[in-house]
Amino acid sequence: MSKTTRKPRLPRDIKVMLVASFLIAIGFGLVAPVLPQFATTFDVGATEAAVIVSIFAFMRLLFAPAGGALIVRLGERPVYVAGLLIVAASTAACAFAQDYWQLLVFRGLGGAGSVMFTVASMALVVRLAPPESRGRVSGAYASAFLIGNVCGPIVGGLLAGFGLRVPFLAYAAALVLAALVVQTQLSHVPAASRLPGRAAPAMELREALRDSAYRAALFSSFANGWATIGVRMATVPLFAVVALGGGPESAGWALAVFAAGNAAALTFSGKLADSLGRKPLMLSGLTVTGTATAAVGFTDQFGWFLLASAVAGIGSGLLGPAQQAAIADVIGNERSGGRVLAVFQMTADTGAITGPVLAGLLADRLGYGWAFGVTGGILVAAAAGWLLAREPSRRPAPADA
Repeated sequence: MSKTTRKPRLPRDIKVMLVASFLIAIGFGLVAPVLPQFATTFDVGATEAAVIVSIFAFMRLLFAPAGGALIVRLGERPVYVAGLLIVAASTAACAFAQDYWQLLVFRGLGGAGSVMFTVASMALVVRLAPPESRGRVSGAYASAFLIGNVCGPIVGGLLAGFGLRVPFLAYAAALVLAALVVQTQLSHVPAASRLPGRAAPAMELREALRDSAYRAALFSSFANGWATIGVRMATVPLFAVVALGGGPESAGWALAVFAAGNAAALTFSGKLADSLGRKPLMLSGLTVTGTATAAVGFTDQFGWFLLASAVAGIGSGLLGPAQQAAIADVIGNERSGGRVLAVFQMTADTGAITGPVLAGLLADRLGYGWAFGVTGGILVAAAAGWLLAREPSRRPAPADA
């Protein structure tokens, strides 16, 4: 057998999604370093600033079921484009907020659009990725987002020098451009459409919940939402500025090195998830991320802070493709799983809601060491959950739970 077997090409729609993901990530990275600081300009503390991050996730959680239903009815592309434009409008409005409550409302409205394009993209990856390449496809998709995140926070920190409102307008412009790419280049194929002979009933949530891999994925999704989506965006920038005495650019560098570590791990983690299985990558990724996240709260020098952030990013890059591929394994290419995907996304958003708020309370009352220590512990607990789960890349026996 030849050792130079060519890798199967990625579907064209996946490549279009990679471009859109890159544009979205650059814009998101522009806002992430300055959002908590912008909130504090309205004379609020760490907890209230964290709520600005959490309200976005709360609205995602609230609208996730509706997003799944819209995809089944309209198809992925219209939902994808509408979601991007909703977030663009709400982000532009944030730039003109005159008080904390206006910022809270405008940021929250964007959450509804965010979950629309997030679930639409997940549905496309599940449906289009070949089973033997799910890890590689998930890794490529995550890499596009992370490459944008490497650039975005640095640029955002620099733009903040022209005023904390400027990055919001730049993010809105990036989202409009991404919407144009998706609308003009992505195929309009209804989510319910399948190749002849491959149609199967949609997977019911109760069926997925009987699968130990799906249950473990829900736990790790919650932990990842708590730490990577929530605390990293809300608490890490404040720690860099308040505890370490850095400026807006220091928060941008912290998010950038996390993204760089993540991107470095993604160069090989997707392939390993396909060759070794999903479970080893989930166990190692959650453990590394949890340990490094806990260590962040005990750093007192900027260099050590950046190192811990980078290691946490590497751990996140190990688990990301494996987790996405595991969900695709559970559902399969031949079935739709809108509600299963929506619940998976909802667990991440639940973590993103509760994580920043509780971490902010811990930081205000007990110190940042407690905030990051508890966050790291949640991730390690999720790794323990995967110890009891099956390997999702192998189909379970009928009685497997």
